Amino acid sequence: MKRNFLMGAAALASLATLSACGGGAGSDANAPAPAATEAAPAAAETPAAAETPADAAAAGGKLEYASFTGDAASGEKVFAACRTCHVFDEGVNRVGPSLYKIVGRKSGSVPGFAYSDANKGSGVTWTPDVLFEYLEDPKGFMPGTKMAFPGVKDAQKRADLVAYLEAQSK
Repeated sequence: MKRNFLMGAAALASLATLSACGGGAGSDANAPAPAATEAAPAAAETPAAAETPADAAAAGGKLEYASFTGDAASGEKVFAACRTCHVFDEGVNRVGPSLYKIVGRKSGSVPGFAYSDANKGSGVTWTPDVLFEYLEDPKGFMPGTKMAFPGVKDAQKRADLVAYLEAQSK
């Protein structure tokens, strides 16, 4: 499931600039942004509420899971990096614990897995919001964890991964 976001004033001004320069569909997405038109600075100077995750990040705000609509199908692709250590089968632990019904579960609670003291004693419940934050930087979120994975830095990919974990937890 995907959702379209409303664009903030700065995003609309950028889109208008891109369109005026011949950009848009079929243009090189990796090309540098075109020079601003006279209308763009006025829109950029007006502080607007962060209406998209990109707006929030640009404004220096914290991205939250609720800022995104995760796509479970895309999240399955992101999960490919996790398959080395994790499976969804109940009672099957590998290098990492089983992720069977991970969403809503208490951290450090899978029987038969040797958790770190940090994980066992964290008191964390794996909600979508907590997973979104944790999966950005596991060692930063939970110092002392044994999880060596560096995290998923791309917020949309992380939201997609969380959506996939949610879908697997039903």
